[in-house]
Amino acid sequence: MHAFEVLADPVRRRILELLAGGERSSGDLTAVVRREFGVSQPAVSRHLRVLREHGFATVLAVGNRRLYAVEAAPLREIDGWLDRHRTAGILN
Repeated sequence: MHAFEVLADPVRRRILELLAGGERSSGDLTAVVRREFGVSQPAVSRHLRVLREHGFATVLAVGNRRLYAVEAAPLREIDGWLDRHRTAGILN
């Protein structure tokens, strides 16, 4: 899955927005996403897995809690791609 495919989903974008404010528990992320999008807990877990597997998020197990954090490297790569196209005059 390409980075733009990962970000194409509004639920995954919202999760990244939430993580931009700092580390969040999976329970907290699930509660917000369920309230805003009406998706199930297993669906939220699948979105979190996609973000982890494609390097957009990391997870740290603390006891029985899972704490997620945003990983900036893939976002910087996308920003670099956009910059190259801006300087080429494509995205002006």
